[in-house]
Amino acid sequence: MRVMRVVVMGVSGCGKTTVGRGLALQLGQRFLEGDELHPSENVRRMAEGIPLTDADRAGWLSRIAAELAGAADRGEGLVVTCSALKRAYRDRLRAACGDLHFVYLHGPHTVLQQRLQGRQGHYMPASLLDSQLSTLEPPGADEQVLPLDIRMPVANLIDAARAALERP
Repeated sequence: MRVMRVVVMGVSGCGKTTVGRGLALQLGQRFLEGDELHPSENVRRMAEGIPLTDADRAGWLSRIAAELAGAADRGEGLVVTCSALKRAYRDRLRAACGDLHFVYLHGPHTVLQQRLQGRQGHYMPASLLDSQLSTLEPPGADEQVLPLDIRMPVANLIDAARAALERP
């Protein structure tokens, strides 16, 4: 099995954690929940419904980049979740880990909103979805990102991501 580093990206509610965990399991790679790397101030801000700025996200992105670079240096695989909303964020992660793959989970606003409203035990309120969507810079064709529509069943999303990533 090939060792690889993968970022499962998209706005809140798209299923990054579910798909990321399943993909890591299928690929035999370690899984890291990117939300766990947010500093407590970011978590507090989001829980209060305050959108994060580029400055707020900078330290968090540095922590994710360091995890990816460390995995690459050790020759280890890693699947990490990260919203990676802007191209500059994705470029920052790529700079830390040159052989990085991205899986972009996307879907209609109504589906995302329904998922967020039904979610329990997460600090990110549904009220921040519009802020994330307005910040989102969908990956361009030149970024070599695998886009997957979240209306597909989870097992199909994981299988599609795995199949694409395992292609030479």
